[in-house]
Amino acid sequence: MTMWKDKKRKTQFAFNAEKVFLAGAQPLDAVFSYFQTTPAGISVEEVEERQSLYGKNEVEHEKKKNPVSTFIKTFINPFIGVLTILVIISFVLDVLLADPGEQDWTAIIIISVMVVCSAILRFRQEWKANMSSEALLKMVTNTCYVKRAGSHDEEISIAELVPGDIVMIAAGDMIPADIRIVEAKDLFVSQSSLTGESDPIEKCPVPKGEKYSKGSVVELDNICFMGSNVVSGSATGIVFATGNNTYLGTIAKGIIGHRAATAFDKGISKVSFLLIRFMLVMIPFVFLVNGLTKGDWLEAFIFAVSVAVGLTPEMLPMIVTANLSKGAVAMSKKKTIVKDLNAIQNFGAMNILCTDKTGTLTCDQIVLEKYINADGSSDNDKRILRHAYFNSFFQTGLKNLMDKAILSHVKDLDLEHLKDNYKKVDEIPFDFTRRRMSVVVEDKQGKRQIITKGAVEEMLEICSYAEFEGKVQPFMPELKQKAKEISEQMNKQGMRVIAVAQKSYLDKECNFCVKDENEMVLIGYLAFLDPPKQSAASAIRQLHEHGIEVKILSGDNDAVVRTIARQVGIETGNALTGPELAAMSSEEQHKAVRETTVFSKLTPIQKTQIISILQDQQNTVGFLGDGINDASALRQSDIGISVDSAVDIAKESADIILLEKDLMVLEDGVLEGRKTFGNITKYIKMTASSNFGNMFSVMAASAFLPFLPMLPIHLLIQNLLYDISQTTISFDRMDAEYLRKPRKWDASDLSRFMIFIGPISSVFDIVTYLVMWYVFDCNSLAHQTLFQSGWFIEGLLSQTLIVHMIRTRKIPFIQSCASWQVTGLTFLIMAIGIIIPFTPFGSSIGLGALPLSYFPWLFGTLLSYCILTQLVKNWYIRRFVKWL
Repeated sequence: MTMWKDKKRKTQFAFNAEKVFLAGAQPLDAVFSYFQTTPAGISVEEVEERQSLYGKNEVEHEKKKNPVSTFIKTFINPFIGVLTILVIISFVLDVLLADPGEQDWTAIIIISVMVVCSAILRFRQEWKANMSSEALLKMVTNTCYVKRAGSHDEEISIAELVPGDIVMIAAGDMIPADIRIVEAKDLFVSQSSLTGESDPIEKCPVPKGEKYSKGSVVELDNICFMGSNVVSGSATGIVFATGNNTYLGTIAKGIIGHRAATAFDKGISKVSFLLIRFMLVMIPFVFLVNGLTKGDWLEAFIFAVSVAVGLTPEMLPMIVTANLSKGAVAMSKKKTIVKDLNAIQNFGAMNILCTDKTGTLTCDQIVLEKYINADGSSDNDKRILRHAYFNSFFQTGLKNLMDKAILSHVKDLDLEHLKDNYKKVDEIPFDFTRRRMSVVVEDKQGKRQIITKGAVEEMLEICSYAEFEGKVQPFMPELKQKAKEISEQMNKQGMRVIAVAQKSYLDKECNFCVKDENEMVLIGYLAFLDPPKQSAASAIRQLHEHGIEVKILSGDNDAVVRTIARQVGIETGNALTGPELAAMSSEEQHKAVRETTVFSKLTPIQKTQIISILQDQQNTVGFLGDGINDASALRQSDIGISVDSAVDIAKESADIILLEKDLMVLEDGVLEGRKTFGNITKYIKMTASSNFGNMFSVMAASAFLPFLPMLPIHLLIQNLLYDISQTTISFDRMDAEYLRKPRKWDASDLSRFMIFIGPISSVFDIVTYLVMWYVFDCNSLAHQTLFQSGWFIEGLLSQTLIVHMIRTRKIPFIQSCASWQVTGLTFLIMAIGIIIPFTPFGSSIGLGALPLSYFPWLFGTLLSYCILTQLVKNWYIRRFVKWL
């Protein structure tokens, strides 16, 4: 029986636990034939065949939208539904029930155009947003190393994997598919993303006990599942399930499309329902008042429904989508990739940025500055360098920057031939608890030794001897103190120091483990220099100016972290180490975390703990990291920020990915996030206050006029033109003062804003009623066309001007101007509104030409409206210390 035998008839199959148990139960000597592969991998032809059968190695995700179905869905919302009802009513009244020759299609055509235009606008913005998101996500890829027959080991996108591929994984890698382990060395895998268990699980080729026959598949010792990540060690495995057929794929299918609502989403919904509640109150009121006063109940009903349409924020989803997508595209131009559009609002709200030190504040170009003996003397014969080189060269795990610096230095000295005299026997991979790694090598004479390098403090704990003054001596307390002083002296110069130790003449031949790292001989140190970036101090200063506090969360040595912090302008008076934090009570930790700016020697769990404490203190916390040890902190933070060069699991955990590891890039992204957030807030407050004001205007007109203040078709056209004028809000600029502070979503003052700002437009609507009634004698049914035309223009122009009044705390057009897109479109819509009553189209919908004497009154009304709005705005800001 083979793994693929009964699957070649179908391309999709569900996750099958029984087959996973069978995969785990195969003995090592039969595992390759069972999976129809070889130790060298499968051929290119077989890869192509299996790819056609099983597809890409991608779990269920938001499927690429079909343009036709997307366009149809734009019609499915309550506001379009209201308009559609109006079309049906108009068709029944004006066409079906009308006398022959008197059918009137005008209202039907206008409302239909309004529906289609609204749908096209929404479709265009949503489709652009979708295309932009897909293009941005394609810029970030995860890769893995694979063996394939007839070619060298290569790094490929995990999407290209097929069942039967031989993959190699090491610390920092994300498991690229469901795989059966065939070789492993101290492999520990975190399955927290699948099981919630935070402790890493050891994986090995041969399962312990009878786990492969019963229980949960995630407990299998020799199976690794897609989406989990390697904490330490290395392994080789055979891919046996990809894409939706993986364990992760079955989970993804169950949750696809169900995203948790953010505070921002809830705020948007709150605004929508607030306005819809006003609408529901208005419909019966306007209907009853107009029905009782005018006597035409059907006309009153249509008018009430039209008013309801004018009061609803039908463009809100499109405006929000347009702002977020435009913000994401603008951020991509500033080398910032947004994986989740909703993360933009958290970016703008962030007031604390926690960052690792390496590569963010420093150049991330570590160079080997010096290598010295354990007693501090110069390593003239390069013995320390030679041992460090063997350790870095022969390890198969994730080579960090220090390993690369050692290899580069040896290459520059043309000493790479030294490795030819040795062969690797075994290794003990790096992990973040021990903070060291070892290799076991043997020379041509059969001398076997273990070489270990790692963090100084952890290395001193496993050394029982040290080479001082050319002799191996017991590592007495005074020698240990001397060793610490040598290390600390280099730390104070801003260098990162690691220790090198060895143990020779080993009796053991294989299967070395952590227990063998004992009674070592300390032989020397390596000192690396990673200087601070020239831009770091300036970037931190600018982040502070924009209300963002920067805290360093590093696992590195305290002296090094403090030195770098001072060099980039971060206050080091409040510094804390991981062990000191661990010794505190919960209350002490909360106080310390609030006041401390520099943390060193932190474990990955402590980074997460610090972020959690800051969040408990009502902060919006961002975390910038790129390592394996940063994955948990990235998930915990309000906004996880990583870089394109980060390890796979860090990129998967992040919301935003920087294409440059630079705080200057981050500052640009923060400002773009605040600008995007500000533009959405503008629209919400404009819509809320304008609609609230219109409610009063319609109520007053309905109660006292002997005719409708505007026909339903007038309201609908006015609303359509106003909506079109709002579509450029996403292109608007924000005042510099607004961008200086973090912005959190807060809808608590929306009702207050509506109550104070909304009725201002009603005052001038009523003034317009009085002008049309007393000045232009529009006080009878015979003159309703002139009255309706006058209010149509004034209502549209005042609604459109509110865009400029609300968008800034300052005096519009004088102290702060909108972008040319906003200004151009609003004035174009105003011009169209003025022209319509003078056109045949205006005549066909019941509007008429206005006398020129109307326009001085219009100008005076609008100017007074702007002045009063500005005065109320100034009072509101003084009273409530808030505007947008």
